[in-house]
Amino acid sequence: MRPFYKILLLFGLMILSTTTVKAQTLIVDKANENYSENFDVPITIDSITFNSFKIKLSTLDPSLVINQVILNKKFSKGTLKFSSDGSIYTIDYTSESPIAIVKKEKIFDLKMGASDRFLDKNLITITQSDFYNTEKVLSVTEKVKPSTVNQFVLFKNDAIVFGLLMLALGFVFYTESIKQGFWPKFYKYIPGLLMCYMIPAIFNSLGLISAEVSETYYIASRYLLPASLVLLTISIDLKAVFNLGWKALVMFFTGTIGIIIGGPIAILIISTFSPETVGGAGFDAVWRGLATLAGSWIGGGANQAAMLEIYGFNQELYGGMVLVDIVVANIWLAVLLLGIGKREKIDNWLKADNTAINELQQKVQNFSEKTIRIPSLSDLLIILMFAFAAVGIAHFGADVISTYLSDNFEAVSNPRSALSSFGSQFFWLISIATLIGILLSFTKAKNYEGAGASKIGSVFIYILVATIGMKMDLGKIFENPGLILIGLVWMAIHAGLLILIAKLIKAPYFFLAVGSQANVGGAASAPVVAAAFHPSLATVGALLAVFGYVVGTYGALLCAELMRIVAVG
Repeated sequence: MRPFYKILLLFGLMILSTTTVKAQTLIVDKANENYSENFDVPITIDSITFNSFKIKLSTLDPSLVINQVILNKKFSKGTLKFSSDGSIYTIDYTSESPIAIVKKEKIFDLKMGASDRFLDKNLITITQSDFYNTEKVLSVTEKVKPSTVNQFVLFKNDAIVFGLLMLALGFVFYTESIKQGFWPKFYKYIPGLLMCYMIPAIFNSLGLISAEVSETYYIASRYLLPASLVLLTISIDLKAVFNLGWKALVMFFTGTIGIIIGGPIAILIISTFSPETVGGAGFDAVWRGLATLAGSWIGGGANQAAMLEIYGFNQELYGGMVLVDIVVANIWLAVLLLGIGKREKIDNWLKADNTAINELQQKVQNFSEKTIRIPSLSDLLIILMFAFAAVGIAHFGADVISTYLSDNFEAVSNPRSALSSFGSQFFWLISIATLIGILLSFTKAKNYEGAGASKIGSVFIYILVATIGMKMDLGKIFENPGLILIGLVWMAIHAGLLILIAKLIKAPYFFLAVGSQANVGGAASAPVVAAAFHPSLATVGALLAVFGYVVGTYGALLCAELMRIVAVG
């Protein structure tokens, strides 16, 4: 080849490569709602400066309709024109001054509707995408992400969903009460509490109900959980709770340490045979996503959000981490519930000393027998008054305290701060409800234990268990096997350390299970596990879970840095 042509070819390649580098990506993102006929589709672009654009879109099917375009408020000074011709939609935008986008940012939302169901499809095609900076045409590439919309759920009405959950609970308790035939043999190995959890999970997996559509979990966790904590605490002997001793705290911190070291060890193990599973670079690095799991599994949702902010994990990939969180944490909860049915054998193997726990249970039992009576309508209404008046006070206090702290303290309002948990309304809701229950235990209100206060509280707990179960989709276990495997190895290390320490200090299975759930499950499930041993023990789970919120971000930060070290090498 002659030198002239070589130079020309080199020059052409340079131009091509320059164009490729400068080309920005216009992205049709995933729909924000899987189960609704009406949903939003975000349209984003990265690193570009423009003052006008013209975008033409077409929909996959006539049953898919773009009803409206909602412009990013940042661009509100410009002029937007939206028109349609059949399934072709045109969006024109003009601004007098240039708009600079530094990183990936949403430019508008498409408000869409679908009468049919679409599973993992490219709902929209970009037929034209012209961006201009004054009169200069900008090079823009296009990317469309598949979405699932209007997914099948048979029952979306919460009244029906709640009815199904109550049907499941009634079925479990009825069959558990049968003393002959198949059921006694079945419940000898499978605890009733586990079935209260698994039946709704099966309903969800079959598409009968969905926690993503239903508000029943929110209602149970925000109203029934604090109410149950009040009623289960109302007759508590606080001195006897403190007499449970140091082993409860040791097992809690063992669970915390298990999560902290479990993450980096899991990365090391998986990297030996599947390095790509724990790889990634920059903000896509898997260890950054796993840091959010550490926040969730030591503290709770607020700690998880803090870790997402601190480490800036790519939010497009964040859904995979949420999946691991839900699947692995729920599998571990099922294992713990299964163990409750075998707790005597486990305690014998651990050579555990249950004296303090038995004393607490016996004190509550004796007090209940001493004050027991057939509850009147007045008794039941007064019990509910205590419960839900306390819930109202707890919500009011949680709103006031969290708002005040967030508005006045940067360390609380900053989602990157280790103290951001104190801005969580749920944190204060559980704390205040538990405190009210403890205060009532020093008054004559504790006498309502004899009228069934703890039994009503237990009903609320079982409803919560059912709503937690409906969040579990058994089919999702196989959706991202690599990440799920990391989570399972991680949780196995957490469990192994708990078992080792419990064996060494002869701690009862109760401390192991509640210490674990106070970390992994938080305030929503730790009282559930504790109450499964005995209603009087729910307070222990709540107190440890609240403590988990406090240490959650600090522990997660340490875990994340260890994962960074082993991932980067």
